[in-house]
Formats: sequence, structure tokens, C-alpha cells
Amino acid sequence: MNNTISGNGISKDQLKWFYALVGLFAVLLGWSFMNGMLFMTGLPVVFLMMLLMVFRLDLIAFFAVLITPFSINLAHTSIGIGVSLPSEPLMFALFLIFWLKVFLEGGLDKRILYHPVTLIILVHLLWYTITTATSSMFVVSFKSTLARYCYISVFYFMMLYLFSKKENMMRFIWLYTVPLLIVVGYTIFRHAMGGFSEEVAHTAMVPFYNDHTAYAAVLSFFVPVFIGFTFDPDLSKKTRIICGIVLGILITATILSYTRAAWVGLVAALCCYLAFVLRMKSALIYGGFAMLILLAFLFRTQITMQLESNEEVSSDDYASHVQSIGNISSDDSNIERLNRWSCALRMFADHPILGYGPGTYMFKYGAYQKYSERSGISTNFAEGGGSHSEYLGPLSEQGFPAPIIFILLIAIVSQTSANYIKRTAIRSNRILARGALLGLVTYWVHGVLNYFLDTEKASVPFWGFIAILVALQIYDTSVREKTDTQ
Repeated sequence: MNNTISGNGISKDQLKWFYALVGLFAVLLGWSFMNGMLFMTGLPVVFLMMLLMVFRLDLIAFFAVLITPFSINLAHTSIGIGVSLPSEPLMFALFLIFWLKVFLEGGLDKRILYHPVTLIILVHLLWYTITTATSSMFVVSFKSTLARYCYISVFYFMMLYLFSKKENMMRFIWLYTVPLLIVVGYTIFRHAMGGFSEEVAHTAMVPFYNDHTAYAAVLSFFVPVFIGFTFDPDLSKKTRIICGIVLGILITATILSYTRAAWVGLVAALCCYLAFVLRMKSALIYGGFAMLILLAFLFRTQITMQLESNEEVSSDDYASHVQSIGNISSDDSNIERLNRWSCALRMFADHPILGYGPGTYMFKYGAYQKYSERSGISTNFAEGGGSHSEYLGPLSEQGFPAPIIFILLIAIVSQTSANYIKRTAIRSNRILARGALLGLVTYWVHGVLNYFLDTEKASVPFWGFIAILVALQIYDTSVREKTDTQ
């Protein structure tokens, strides 16, 4: 990609644009002062953003990463508009400018375009587009699909160009982590004021994150990464100490979040790490997953009876809170999750191929609830969350192809990344790739119980980590050299 995105100097054509913008700015500012339009004094900020959009798009992209943890969704304020400020408008502008530049410059880099991960992502976007065209609520689906296009365009495709430099991968991670740590400090302070109770933990992170589950899902992304950094011998001792402190804060915040799904995700990541250490074959891992699914199906009656006998409920006691994961008889959170899943399956049964359309679940599921399955926190609209599943939600909204495509994305990212980790000759790259992949594992497991990829908070690290993994595979010459000699 050209210098505008990579940040490598300014060309003659760009200088022409610079002089034109400076002239236009001077004329507008002078005219505004002459006519007493003092509000136009904000033009310097607008002008600066315009300059950066033309000359240093990379800085704007990283700024979008930086402000994401601080962004506030206006849907949860008195304004009631479903837009996160200031991040989403900025992402939309980046989306438009990036693709304009791509088309003007002859298309995507072929190494990016033909990578297996990119191909399945394009299929993912294509299915979003098709199911939007057939949606029962076109405007809702259009907004949902546009947001997905923006997130993937900026934090996967654009980042792939920026990640040609490894320092930009590190910059991406730190630019999200530092403001996240500030949010963690704010959250723990509010939690402490409430006596560190489980009830306060659910809302202590508001307004930056809607609830504790979304907050903990993002925290979990970065725990494996900073475990890797803390023990990376290629980093300086000072850097490793700082990373260790950050890791301690992230783990503490995850524990205090009282989010059982995040804890399960981290345990799953630990299991995957052991698979790396033991050098388990891919066939053995996939076979193990298949066996677990088969056993769960064969013994589903016995499992259900055991879960129904569990009477532990969510509480301040961590042991009881963990045990309550399997309580489907009296824990309102679990009962409501099952209610939402049942609604998603019934919606799928009515529209199995194309679904109701992206983003429509919250408007449609109310009619599919059964009185016998409702919990004490049930509503007719998704005030308490959507489908509570990254797999069943798309199943109801986009038919059976949607979760299949998403699972294929997981499989392709996992397989290509595992192959890279085995083959790279650069130890620090291997540690970074393993951390990013395990961070994604925490979300893929968390996604069984919750659904956050329709928000920018989770989408930035999700697509960004995938971009890191793909960029390492594309730009790491040690892999090519090693492969060529085999």
C-alpha cells in the first residue's frame, strides 16, 4: 500500500493535495472570522484530521484503536442512538478512505487477497450481504452489515498493511491495552466502593462497557499475549517486568469481573497451550473435539439430569460462582441463556437457510419464547443481551451457512497459525503468534455463551489479532527460507 497508509514519507502528488488543503483552510478560516462565525474556530481540528487522512492514515487507524476502550454507546444513554462515539464515525471514515485508495491503486496485495483466512472472511462478508438483501428488517440488517464491513476493513485489511512492520503489531496491542488499563482502574475503584460485591461487578465498568461479560471478554483477549511477553527472553528485563505487572492487573480484573464465561475461555486457552507444549497432532485435537461432541450427544439425558440437580447460584463466593456454571434449574442467568438459545433455534426452524437478517434477533425472539422457559429476568426485547451465542445468534439471523462459515474461519485461522508457529525460526514471532491465537481461543469459547462481535469493543482485538497472525505468515521470511530448504 502507498505511503499514506504505511507512513513512509510524502510523495509529490500528496504535496499538491497538502497545498490545496492549506489554501482551502486559510480561505474558510478567514471568511468565518470576517462574518463573525466564531464556531468555525474548530476548523483547525477538522483540518488536522483531514491532513492525517490524506498523508498519515496509519496514525488515524491507531488513534481509532486507542479511543475504542473509552468509546460510549449512545444507545445506553438518554440520547438513545445506537452509535459508539467517538470510535464508530472514525472507523466509517477509515473504511471509506481505505477502500477508495485500494481501488485507485489496483486492488489488494495478492498475498493478502489469496490467503486462506482472507478468502473465508470474504465468504463471511458475502453471506452477510446476501442475508441483508433478504432480511425481514432491511434497515436494521444494513446497519449491522455496514458495521461488520467497517470493523473487518479497518482492523483486518488495513492492519495487514500496517503489520508489515512488526513494531506496528506491538503498537496495536499497547494502544488498546493502555486505555483498557485505565478503564480497569475506573472499574475496580467503583467495584471497591460497592464492597467488591458480585452485583456491583455487573455494572462497575459502565459506561465504557455495557456489562461485565463484554468487559471480561476483552480482558481475556490480552491475558495470553501478556503471558507470552512476560516470559519472552528477547524482550528487555524492564519490558518483561512491565508486562508482568500488566498481566497481573488483567488477571485480577478478570477474576473480579465475576464472568464465568471468561474464566472458562481462559481455561480452554490453557488447554490449547498444553497442546502446543505436547506437540499434539492436529488430527488428534480435532478427533478429541469430535469425540467430546459425540459423547455429549449420546449422554445428553444424563448430563441434563445432573445439571438440573445443581442448585448453586451466582454469588460473591467464587467457589459457588464457579459451580453455578452448571445450574440450569434456579440460576436466572443460566435459565435466561437457555431461553435465548431455544428462541434462536425456533427462529432457525422457521427460516433455516437465510434467517431473519443480520441484527434482527433482538426484535424477533420475543414471539418465540415459551412461558415455561422464561426466567426471572426475561423480557420481550434484548435489554439484557442478545442471543448469548456467537454461533446460535447468526444461525437465527442468517441461517445454517452463517455458523458453518464462522467455524470454518476458526478452523482455518487455527490451522494456518499452528503451522506457522511450528515453522517460524524467529522465537519472538512464535511467542507473539501463540499469544494472539490463544487470545482468540478465549473468545471463541466465550462466544458459545455470549455474542459481542457486533460491537467495536470486541471487534477491534478480534479482527486485529487475526490480522497479526496472517501478517506474520505473509511477511516472515524465515518461514519461506525454512520451507524452501525442506
